[in-house]
Amino acid sequence: MPELPEVESVRRRIAPSLVRARIAAVDVRRPDLRAPFPRHFVHRLTGQTVVALTRRGKYLLASLSSKETLLMHLGMSGSFRVVRDVPAAGSRSREATNTPHDHVVFHMSSGKAVVFNDPRRFGVMDLIPADQLQTHQILGRLGLEPLSNEFDATALARACRGKKTSLKAALLDQRIVAGLGNIYASEALHVARLSPRRRASILATPTGAPREAASRLVAAIKQVLEKALAKANARQSGAVDRDSRFLVYERQNQRCLRKNCGGTIQRRVQNGRSTFYCPVCQR
Repeated sequence: MPELPEVESVRRRIAPSLVRARIAAVDVRRPDLRAPFPRHFVHRLTGQTVVALTRRGKYLLASLSSKETLLMHLGMSGSFRVVRDVPAAGSRSREATNTPHDHVVFHMSSGKAVVFNDPRRFGVMDLIPADQLQTHQILGRLGLEPLSNEFDATALARACRGKKTSLKAALLDQRIVAGLGNIYASEALHVARLSPRRRASILATPTGAPREAASRLVAAIKQVLEKALAKANARQSGAVDRDSRFLVYERQNQRCLRKNCGGTIQRRVQNGRSTFYCPVCQR
């Protein structure tokens, strides 16, 4: 499932075709994705201008001139592509929608069509009135953005104080860190030299003050996500990614890449998710 870097990369790629453009028409090819589309979905979108396209955790948020916000989630297999959308013989060109699993097409006044393709249909689209954004059942529960200044050792320690769950499970809890998923949680714990099996409570003192491990982990999370974003931007611009290796993710039974470690990456299942780590350098 796409995580923060991948979703942010999608945002940057499709924003030029959406922002400050009017939604001339919307094609919805089925009644639902993971959940049904909201009532009057096409009518509420048609004719609206996209004022801004932002990201919150793993969600894309298109602010509309109607003061509603279009919330979009890629699910496990969802993707967006942008194509030319030139009217032909009095109707919209079919160039935009000739691929299987194209479920939603936004025809924009920019001359582009933004197409949502989702073979497994775990994606989500919803329309949220502006006055309900902060209390929305999804957005209202999200924790801090990990690349924000507000996300620091103090904030992470406070959120993990007294928690008996594992560090890995805590990082996957979107109420603690928004946008972090299985891949980058494993990667960040390796960078921070912390075992994913340790209790999350080790990050805080009994009073909730941050321990040194919290500072290491926050720095590692930011480092891992910024590196992933740089790689995603490089791929988007056509640059060659000369080092696409993960440090631990899906590298079970391979040597740890940390200098002078000598350990072997192991895989364990935690809360139904695969965890990859080095038992030698991650304590």
